[in-house]
Amino acid sequence: MFIIRTSLLLCCLLGGALINRYALAADPSSEALRSLAVQQCAQCHTFDRGVGPGYGPNLFGIVGRKAGSAQSFTYSPGFLAAMSEKTWDEKLLDRFLGDTQVVAPGTGMTYFQDDPKIRKKLIQFLRSLQ
Repeated sequence: MFIIRTSLLLCCLLGGALINRYALAADPSSEALRSLAVQQCAQCHTFDRGVGPGYGPNLFGIVGRKAGSAQSFTYSPGFLAAMSEKTWDEKLLDRFLGDTQVVAPGTGMTYFQDDPKIRKKLIQFLRSLQ
């Protein structure tokens, strides 16, 4: 009986994970994108207008914003030096999310997203935060 229950639990968990992965791939809705962003970014960042920063800056309105200019957040000297005069656009976000330390050596953020499809979805979500 224990083996059957354990097997059923594992099947449900694995099935749920696969369904969630394929649902996100098929459903680019704002809720699915937000869920991905929460999973990938919310440990450090906030997303809503008027909310202060977390460990990292608030990402509301990031697309089109001058890098290093989020209010109430103190950026590392390395980030400010590397990102001086740059504005967040989809291309820069894609490069940055691929390897933060290559784009902005010395930044306090360490994130490496190798999957371009996930980066694209994260950027789509960030673009919606206006």
